Amino acid sequence: MMEEAVSRAHTEEVSRGERFEFGKNWSRFLTTLDDQRIAEAERAITGMLELPDLTGKRFLDIGSGSGLSSLAARRLGATVHSFDYDPHSVACTTELRRRYFPQDDSWKVEEGSALDADYIRSLGEFDIVYSWGVLHHTGEMWKALENAQIPVAAGGKLLLAIYNDTGSQAARWRWIKKTYNQLPRLMKTPFAIAVSAPEEAKSLIRSVVKGRPGEYIRTWTQYKQIRGMSHWHDLIDWVGGYPYEVAKPEEIFDFYRARGFTLTKLKCGAVGLGCNEFVFQKTS
Repeated sequence: MMEEAVSRAHTEEVSRGERFEFGKNWSRFLTTLDDQRIAEAERAITGMLELPDLTGKRFLDIGSGSGLSSLAARRLGATVHSFDYDPHSVACTTELRRRYFPQDDSWKVEEGSALDADYIRSLGEFDIVYSWGVLHHTGEMWKALENAQIPVAAGGKLLLAIYNDTGSQAARWRWIKKTYNQLPRLMKTPFAIAVSAPEEAKSLIRSVVKGRPGEYIRTWTQYKQIRGMSHWHDLIDWVGGYPYEVAKPEEIFDFYRARGFTLTKLKCGAVGLGCNEFVFQKTS
């Protein structure tokens, strides 16, 4: 019953042009998934958590998306619970479980909302709560950030990635993202290419001026080394990613410090419009 309600709400928001279909984008990404991408996703998780593996850990993936991070956590030894608001993302995660861990009782996948505190509370406690680039797409980011700390066990870790607040630049991209979702389907890809072209051109020109045009080419050919993702699918995810909210690093730090968490790792240098990454540990 709850999953039906979540799916219905998601469908209505998409039809009104209020939400990007992340799951459909990630279902196309799965055709590019290979062992190298999975290995890079594993390294990204262990690097941020500063752990050699996740053996014996309980891992909650809030907004599992393509399912890649959940797969990486399961391969690293964790017991995994994945959920997403987008039914297509749930299908992607379920497909990865079927491919790599069929009939596995240690990996559960379901539909759910990061804004539903009662649902999140019902999941129990986890050693690691993970939500990379998700909570700023809920439409109520601060409520989602509040809910994300609920299932963290005492001494457990909360790993988040939240879009950086760059002021008027972020406001302009909010307009672009909202516009993308209100366009007819046939206009969306051309629009995404058009609004991305200036930055792509700048990147190409910079690499040519430095005499190293290969640097730009590698942003496409070797992009999988960034959390195992795909440049093209990330680009569409970025342009279409709506709802869209942002926060300054100190805002996230102050928010969780007030709730009994200690910051143990931070990556926020030169991210521009991208994500600041945080690892908090629950101390009380």
